[in-house]
Amino acid sequence: MSKKIIIGSRNSKLALIYAKIAKDKIIDNTNLKDQDVEIKGITTKGDQVQDVRLSEVGGKGLFSKNIEKELKAKNIDIAVHALKDLPALETKGLIVDTFLERNDPREILITNNKKKLKELKSNSIIGTSSLRREFQIKNIRSDLNCKLIRGNVDTRIKKLKDGLYDAIILSYAGVQSLKLNHQISEIFSVRELIPSAGQGIISLQCREDDKEIISILKKINHNETYQRANAERNVLKVLEGDCETAVGVHAMVEENKIILEAELFSLDGSQRFYEKKSSEIKNSKELGNDVGKMLKMKSNNSYKK
Repeated sequence: MSKKIIIGSRNSKLALIYAKIAKDKIIDNTNLKDQDVEIKGITTKGDQVQDVRLSEVGGKGLFSKNIEKELKAKNIDIAVHALKDLPALETKGLIVDTFLERNDPREILITNNKKKLKELKSNSIIGTSSLRREFQIKNIRSDLNCKLIRGNVDTRIKKLKDGLYDAIILSYAGVQSLKLNHQISEIFSVRELIPSAGQGIISLQCREDDKEIISILKKINHNETYQRANAERNVLKVLEGDCETAVGVHAMVEENKIILEAELFSLDGSQRFYEKKSSEIKNSKELGNDVGKMLKMKSNNSYKK
């Protein structure tokens, strides 16, 4: 490279950990040295607006728009995103085609007294910012109350300790990366709570005409994660999924097959539409399209009745 590579990331503790992982991967797989790659923290609107649902103020793009602006303006060369926070439809002129090996996609519960979900008292307050998680929890325990919680992982845990909530639900990957495993009360299987599309995946974005950066990113792309990410994101693309769409999607690879499981909830959470399908790995994108279309059809049919 003729100049230093600048990696742009959200300015949160967790996002900067992800950016450092990406930087280390690049250095390990190229001739670049530590001083050739720099990380730049960028404040996003999603980090600034903490008291309402993202869907009420612009959706997932609040975590990525400012970073994408920096990328388009050539102030950074690579953007690092938690894939689950990235809108399914790509921004014109930019590509998301590189994914690091997936971390654990499961969901976890943290309570003050290490109680599991089934042991919580009736009317306990569960903190979550996700409608998907809220509807999934209500499916298991309809007697629990869900209340909006925003902020980074440390902030959410502090709110729990301060007694504002009886429990909170977070992604396992984030808690692991912050080395907070000792806080976990329960880990849910991906069957119990189907995760958000792309959960546990670090994605790297660049300008679509930046051939030098694209050639570097190809060297660190994890193929199995790439296939899983594309299958899951294509479900969202068909459903036009964002924060206000309660969708759980999870793809697994077994030998040469990819198995995709997805659920879509009605707007009020009263109905759940489920689909599971598999295909050869090379058809991961088509599989995502198919499952998305099946869920859309089931949902549309139910509204016609």
